[in-house]
This record gives sequence, structure tokens and C-alpha cells, in this order.
Amino acid sequence: MTAQSKHASGALIAPRLAALLFAVATCGIAQAAPLLHCEVTYAGTTHVVEAVSGTDPYRVPSVDIGGRFRFKAVMLGTSQRIDVINLYAYIDTRRQPVLIHQAKYLPPFRKSATPYALTGHNSLYASNVERELQYNCVLQGVQ
Repeated sequence: MTAQSKHASGALIAPRLAALLFAVATCGIAQAAPLLHCEVTYAGTTHVVEAVSGTDPYRVPSVDIGGRFRFKAVMLGTSQRIDVINLYAYIDTRRQPVLIHQAKYLPPFRKSATPYALTGHNSLYASNVERELQYNCVLQGVQ
């Protein structure tokens, strides 16, 4: 191998190596997608309900809360943008779940590196004996 060919191959390797290092470094910079974290309490038991961005609200299941309530958290949008957050609470009846509460949150959402309280503390009462469901949700990862 001549001195000229050594120099030429080294000249080609340096830019490729720099490009590879840049690609590896930027992979670690990817931001976490937004996450909605809700704590739902009934009869002294707390259930965690989490939601990530999606496009079909009908595919998001509701969560059984103590056999008396159902709770559903829907966050529509992409990993870079939240279009809407909808929260639903239902009382479970013999016939079917009945909606007792719906809350809608629209952008803009506060950009924060740490989770922040989206809903505050909520208490809901339903049925003929006024059963109580409590919930609060925090939003994290909004860039």
C-alpha cells in the first residue's frame, strides 16, 4: 500500500466515523413520549391507570375499579404533540356501565421536565348509596 492510498483511506474513514458517532449520540437524545399517570381510589384501594398518546379512543379499555366503578384515560395525539386528554368515570350497574363524569383537557399543555398535576384531586359520588371515587392525574414528558 502506498503512502497516498493510506492517506486516501484514512480520509474516507474519518467522516464515516464522525457520522456514525453522531448517529449513536443522537439516539440517546430522543425524548420520552408524554405519559398520563392517574391514581384512582375507591374503598381504600388505589389503582394506577396510565395512558400514552394514541389515535383511536375506542381501543382504550376502561379499568375496573373495585367492581363498582370503571375509569378510562384517553390521550390522543403523537409522541411529539398531545391533541386532547379525556377522562371518563362510570358507575358499574347490573345492566351496563353508566357515565357519571367526563373531563376534557385541551392544549396547550405546560412543558415540563418533571411530572405536574393536570387534574388536581377529584371526588365523584354515585349510586343510591353515594359511593365515592377519587382520582388525580399527573402529566409528564411534555416537551
